[in-house]
Amino acid sequence: MSNFKFKPFEEMTNDDYAEVGFKSGLEVHQQLLTKRKLFCRCPAGRYSKEVHAEILRHMRPTLSELGEYDGTALMEFKTKKDVVYQINRDTVCTYEMDDTPPFAMDEEALDIAIEVGMLMDANVVDELHIARKQYLDGSIPTGFQRTAIVSVGGRFPYKDRFIDVIQMSIEEDSCREKEDRGHLRVYNTDRLGMPLIETVTEPQMYTPIEVAEVTQIIRKINRSTGHVRTGLGAGREDVNVSVRGGTRIEIKGVHKIKLIPLLTYNEAKRQWNLLRLRDELLSRRITEESFVSKSFDITRFLKKTAYMPISLALAEGKVAKCVLLKGFKGLLSWETQTDTFFSKEISDRVRVIACLDNSPNIINSDSNENALSTLEGQKIRKFISAEDNDTLVIVWGNETDTDTAAKEIAIRAREATIGIPSETRQALLDGTNGFERILPGPERMYPDTDLPPAILTDERKADLRSKLPKRFWLAEAWYQELGIPQDVIGVLSISKYADLFETAVKEWKIDPVFASVAIVQYRKRLKKKGLCTCVAAENMQSIFEALRDGKIIKEGVYTALKAVMTEKTFTEDMLPVPANDKDIDEAVKEAKAELKAITMFDPANEGSLLTDMVMDKLRGRVSGEKIAKMFNANSKKEA
Repeated sequence: MSNFKFKPFEEMTNDDYAEVGFKSGLEVHQQLLTKRKLFCRCPAGRYSKEVHAEILRHMRPTLSELGEYDGTALMEFKTKKDVVYQINRDTVCTYEMDDTPPFAMDEEALDIAIEVGMLMDANVVDELHIARKQYLDGSIPTGFQRTAIVSVGGRFPYKDRFIDVIQMSIEEDSCREKEDRGHLRVYNTDRLGMPLIETVTEPQMYTPIEVAEVTQIIRKINRSTGHVRTGLGAGREDVNVSVRGGTRIEIKGVHKIKLIPLLTYNEAKRQWNLLRLRDELLSRRITEESFVSKSFDITRFLKKTAYMPISLALAEGKVAKCVLLKGFKGLLSWETQTDTFFSKEISDRVRVIACLDNSPNIINSDSNENALSTLEGQKIRKFISAEDNDTLVIVWGNETDTDTAAKEIAIRAREATIGIPSETRQALLDGTNGFERILPGPERMYPDTDLPPAILTDERKADLRSKLPKRFWLAEAWYQELGIPQDVIGVLSISKYADLFETAVKEWKIDPVFASVAIVQYRKRLKKKGLCTCVAAENMQSIFEALRDGKIIKEGVYTALKAVMTEKTFTEDMLPVPANDKDIDEAVKEAKAELKAITMFDPANEGSLLTDMVMDKLRGRVSGEKIAKMFNANSKKEA
């Protein structure tokens, strides 16, 4: 294996990532903007903190069609979690509790999914088959998620190449986790069952920055339809990462694209360092077959320990156990991620599977922290017959949980002899990741027997294809040619007003720079004044039609938009009627009269102040250029 050592994140180059064989793919989840949930008739998009009922459930694994258990399901079963669902009667029905059969899939959601697939040049399936995907973490009360593949293949441009899409599926969203502590997990069910799509790409991103940039492209494709939800949690990414010699690791539920570069860097670093750890074990002649570990109850040796976490646990009648890892001396302090060590790989397993989630939940003899006294350590080492090159891992808790923990410590240590276990990992805010569960296998999927296949007709596909928005990268290229400001291009290309902009420029001959700024920047300015930017597309169109027909001038667009954003509707009387010469003369007279009452410290400012006063009186009804020309003409006459 290469002797390459990871540099700090900021110093890594593209060549460095090529050296380690960095490779990443994406699974991008996006909630759809529908009125109803996917398989019932409950309203979608309603969030509430009010709880009307709670349901307690315990999850059990089921056999696949081939009579096999999924590894993830078995792992979740070990945790023995009490799963509590907090229910609001306005957002959840008996279907979601698995007490009644599903309705047919929501057609609005399916149309949106097909539309997104077409924007990626994918092949939309002719027949939709619904499957069940098993989830035993409790995030779905039924224990499974209904999902269906909508399209396969497809691609979109990135830099000088294309990114290939494997498939795009439509599925129901899971619950929102509120609490996960010990053997208790609590979920809020308000988003449960909302429709979302999952876009899966080939692993064709070769640096962490590329992963973030490609995620942004998929996000923009989704948003360009105008039919997806926005806001925190509406879009979530699962990022798959591997390095040369490693395996696919899935970082689950990344909510912010800006976190992706550091997260993927740390996962690549983790895999690279775990492969080096495997080689170190091999050099010590420790393999999967020769690996040895034993566990012991050491409670009696720690009855008077000064180490507070263990002391408090034993005072409550709990126990302490020690796992002996033969030949592992020094390896639990082996760095994996940034400022993170192999001991955390073990600690995470104990936290997730044994549900011992107090911090710390283990101590080990490789640590520089002297948790136990020298005498306590010597007694324990003598009792378990530990040699100098062995490592001790100590865990404490109730009898059952420490038994589970001891087994998981040995399992994770043995896996180090293989290299990198296949896992789903949790994104952490510091840019590192932690163990979440064993990576699911194909055993978790099986056909749904409650819903028949659905035919997607050629007529339906043709109708949806005829209504597709312009692909945002083509729109951006056109905007560049038009000279539109750079800070406007990206926003406008995925805006619900993109079609209106094209019509305004091509058919109504409105200046493209003005139109783009009015659509994007005017709303931003008004948002800063506390107004809602949610302007219906038809209301924005009415304003531009008024401009086209000469009912308002350019300066009147901002005024009309402000009125629409205030009233959230459009009426003709909101339009600022262009000022005629009489209106201007009256405004000038009023302004001059008011100016006489103002003490001017610098007479040279009188002209500009007068202009401002006139413009304020005729806001949106006259151009500043016209007023300036009028005053300049008057000045020449007086001269």
